[in-house]
Amino acid sequence: MSNSFRNASPEVCPHCPLSHDRREFLRQAGLATMGALIMVGVPPGLAATTRPTRVSARSRRNRNPTYPIPAQDGVQIDHDNDVILVRWKNAVYAFNLSCPHQNTALKWSPTDAEFQCPKHHSKYQPDGTFISGRATRSMDRFSVERVGNDIVVNVNAMHKNDVDRAGWSAAAIVLTGAE
Repeated sequence: MSNSFRNASPEVCPHCPLSHDRREFLRQAGLATMGALIMVGVPPGLAATTRPTRVSARSRRNRNPTYPIPAQDGVQIDHDNDVILVRWKNAVYAFNLSCPHQNTALKWSPTDAEFQCPKHHSKYQPDGTFISGRATRSMDRFSVERVGNDIVVNVNAMHKNDVDRAGWSAAAIVLTGAE
């Protein structure tokens, strides 16, 4: 791009109510978008992309993310906190996002109703139990606590089923059928 083109001022239309300043336009467009999202809320179909209050990686070890109890069976992946929240057959689990084999981010396959590691093809049931592949253990679970209608995930308490079988098994919230 030539300097003369880059430095050229845009033509100003005295009849146009819009600002010709790019930054101001982007700021106003962002504010309008945020306002619209606040007004309509987040549709239930997008629950898998919702995220709790943002926590930086640096402060993650000092804060425990909180999530509403999922209304139905399914998976929510929170990349900011490296947490997978799962509701499956009247239980809620929180898993480490990383595959226990070589720390690759796991993916959820809704078609197969299983987690898969894209690197070495390990597979896991929705409750984190190992099915097949190179991994040698089930997915790592975080301790979870129910507080009212929320699930609090203790990211400082991770349980590996091959080392802490009792802790791994206890790291779940059992729901009644009506919840």
